[in-house]
Amino acid sequence: MLYKNMVITNPIDREKPQKLYVQLYSVLKAKIESGEWSVGSQIPTEEELCKIYEVSKATVKLAVLELARQGYLKRQQGKGTFVCKRVISEGLTMHTSFKELMLDAGLDFSTQVLARTVMMPTDDLDVKLNITADTHVFYIKRLRSINGEPVLLQEAYIPCQACPTLLDEDVANNSLFDLLEKKHSIKITKIKDYIELAYLTDDDARLLGLSGGSPALVMEQQFYSGEFQVMYIRSIKRSDRFRFFIEFERNAA
Repeated sequence: MLYKNMVITNPIDREKPQKLYVQLYSVLKAKIESGEWSVGSQIPTEEELCKIYEVSKATVKLAVLELARQGYLKRQQGKGTFVCKRVISEGLTMHTSFKELMLDAGLDFSTQVLARTVMMPTDDLDVKLNITADTHVFYIKRLRSINGEPVLLQEAYIPCQACPTLLDEDVANNSLFDLLEKKHSIKITKIKDYIELAYLTDDDARLLGLSGGSPALVMEQQFYSGEFQVMYIRSIKRSDRFRFFIEFERNAA
């Protein structure tokens, strides 16, 4: 591979107070923004990055996942990770307010709870929630319908330590956001939203009343209380049943 014979001076400094994954994130981001890693090119594998920068696989996963969430990288199952174009140009820093315009007056809105249980983190869930691999997590899967038509499939993951009694709550008729804030006194101070167009698996398509491979909007949300992440939600939305309003506001200088 292209990177195997590269001679690299390791820029990761373990004496710095900055976390290793943050340092690695900055290093990889600089390679993309400088054009050293061009748009469409494949970056080194996680194993190669571990060897190049002498860091753990967890450190690499955190850095790569954050770059993917910000639109710098695209992970393709079975193929690797590739450089993407940025959606918003660097130098324009914004606060983003995301609002879903889902319900109109007179519509009958209902929620069906498909699953609620306690699980251990699988795949990249420990990275997405910034928790250790031995942390127990609440898993709640819900299907939402308007006038009897399924329009939204949602999976929520919440560390059990955040609100130990959550599974006793009425998650069919209450928003998880409100339950965290009003019932468990966990104030949400920041939400990160990542939206992309994807194609439905057969199982997800069946639940939404569509054919396998149909396009859908996928939104990943990270909820923070201060510096701590308290919830991760992945929502699959029928692209023919949703409108979105996105408002951008410049940060004050």
